Amino acid sequence: MNSKIISSGILRAIGILLGVFILLYFLYKIQSVIIYIAIAAVVSLIGRPIILFLRRRLKFNNTLAVIATMTLLIGLLIGLIGLFIPLIVEQGHNLSLLNIDQLQVNIENLYSEIVSYFNINKIDVEQSLKESNLLSKVDFALIPNFLNALISGFGSFSIGLFSVIFISFFFLKDSKLFEDGIMTFVPDTKESRLKNSFNKIKDLLSRYFVGLIFQILILFIIYTIVLLIFGIDNAIVIAFLCALLNLIPYVGPLVSGFLMILLTMSSNLGDSFSEVMLPKTIYVMIGFIFAQLVDNFFSQPIIFSKSVKSHPLEIFLVIVIAGLLFGIVGMIVAIPSYTAIKVILKEFLSENKVVQKLTKDL
Repeated sequence: MNSKIISSGILRAIGILLGVFILLYFLYKIQSVIIYIAIAAVVSLIGRPIILFLRRRLKFNNTLAVIATMTLLIGLLIGLIGLFIPLIVEQGHNLSLLNIDQLQVNIENLYSEIVSYFNINKIDVEQSLKESNLLSKVDFALIPNFLNALISGFGSFSIGLFSVIFISFFFLKDSKLFEDGIMTFVPDTKESRLKNSFNKIKDLLSRYFVGLIFQILILFIIYTIVLLIFGIDNAIVIAFLCALLNLIPYVGPLVSGFLMILLTMSSNLGDSFSEVMLPKTIYVMIGFIFAQLVDNFFSQPIIFSKSVKSHPLEIFLVIVIAGLLFGIVGMIVAIPSYTAIKVILKEFLSENKVVQKLTKDL
């Protein structure tokens, strides 16, 4: 092997590395566009059953079915936003008139009531909190700053929303647009098998995302009933937020539980801790636990078995591994990604024993 061949190999390797670096940098710079496309793909999968229903049962043509579906989805989005507007306006008005010192006094009074209650049971909470110096570390001025940051991000959200709606429309109208784009990089000999994989993936993920909507709806109904029974302010908004957080596997229910406790207690701020606040919080948490039991033993098993057709233990391991590797985002996309990988493996490596075992129900 002469020096010319070695030099050529080194230059080729450097060129490949440079190309990979440029590609990764390019993807990093357009990450927002990639996110828009991913969200639009999810929206198109959710809307796909509606379009099929309109075309097959009601005999709509494709364009009219897409317009009707997008109108329905946008209407639902507007309804959800409308649900939050009164709360946001009210909280914005309250924050604009917020007396930081008075807020701190109210929280300290609540703290004193909690300490007084636990002292009855011989629990030295006050000493523990004094040692941690917790209240002195709380910067109450962060609340208005957070509101300002929220408003400044509204413009970016509007652009993203328009982009997602625009891309979703064409994904729904030209259902093979994304598929055809990928096919340009696939050899002709493997096109038919990959098309079969795409069709199977679309069917499975459509059922999965529709199932998630029903899962959220069930939790939302239970949470709303519980919160309304105990007279919690803004019960519908709190219920929707907590139900939506359930989309994050394992971590979401913990966060939603903490949020429900916090908002339940804050809605009764000023009442007696031992006679009003604590009992209401306990009752609400009993309702929350009931909803989680329904979700874990009824909703989720049906969704996983009927949509992605994977064993619960299999799903658990996939979510945990994805969470360790990619964090919260990994946990959210773990099941759809794993389902797509399983379908592709079954199509291209169907003779492998491991693949056969994993994909026997597909």
